[in-house]
Amino acid sequence: MSRRATLRRVGLLVLGVNLALMLLKGGVWAMTGSFAVQSEAVNSAADTAYSLVIVAGLYLTTRPPDFEHPHGHERIEPFVSLFVAAGIFLAGGVVLWQAGSVLLSGDVTVTRGPAAVSVLVLSAVAKYGLYRYCLAAGRQRNSPALVATATDNRNDILTAAAALVGVVGALLGFPLADPLAALVVAVGILYTGVEVVRDNVAYLVGAAPPEDLRKEILKRALSHPQVQGAHDVIAHYVGPEIDVSLHIEVEGALTLREAHDIETEVIQSVQELPEVDDVFVHVDPKELGEWKADDEVERLADLE
Repeated sequence: MSRRATLRRVGLLVLGVNLALMLLKGGVWAMTGSFAVQSEAVNSAADTAYSLVIVAGLYLTTRPPDFEHPHGHERIEPFVSLFVAAGIFLAGGVVLWQAGSVLLSGDVTVTRGPAAVSVLVLSAVAKYGLYRYCLAAGRQRNSPALVATATDNRNDILTAAAALVGVVGALLGFPLADPLAALVVAVGILYTGVEVVRDNVAYLVGAAPPEDLRKEILKRALSHPQVQGAHDVIAHYVGPEIDVSLHIEVEGALTLREAHDIETEVIQSVQELPEVDDVFVHVDPKELGEWKADDEVERLADLE
């Protein structure tokens, strides 16, 4: 299945599950009056809202290249992820305010019943399934939006567990456990937003990729039998993809055609990495005296 089809399918699945959980939790909250379930309903409402943004964003990012966007539309994805973070922060703030207000007032009334426990267990199971599915699809398709969604679903498991503890505590005769659990849920929601922002800022500011990937890029460039060295190796994010530029050092007696063939082979080798988009290679002949030391290259080349 193509990247486009995979991302759109996952986005629609996440939207459907979050919408179903929002309606289910909202109904149980109306029946039980549980603040913990209410916080989870708000969380699912935020999840549903940002799922709509994700579906729209993934539709845009998976459009094919055109004249105005020759490299495609993938660079929109980090912005989609930041919309996810904004929705997460909003949900966390609402739940935090509600739980704090209840705790300060001391007026806690909880309706007893098994429905709250059941819906929270179901939520945790559903979120675990979404977490595993979105994470696998996000890593396979190099999609920061899906990885951000997976992170949110992972933390939703923890918030559902915290809410479950609060509901059980309230049923056992400790009513304050319910709003306290809602407070824990709020903190978990806000932390999810911080994680999403932190992970996607790198895509927006052109940060370097992880060291193991930079090492693999250099290894592929130096593995060509006629490449004797490399310098000015730069790899940075452009959206979720990586652009690479580097200078390779070869014997100056090579013909123009031979140098061109080496350049092409190095480009193809580096572009085989799924995270890499464009590769720009400059060929330096030894006789022109452009050879120079590159501490970063030497450090990466010596890594075991």
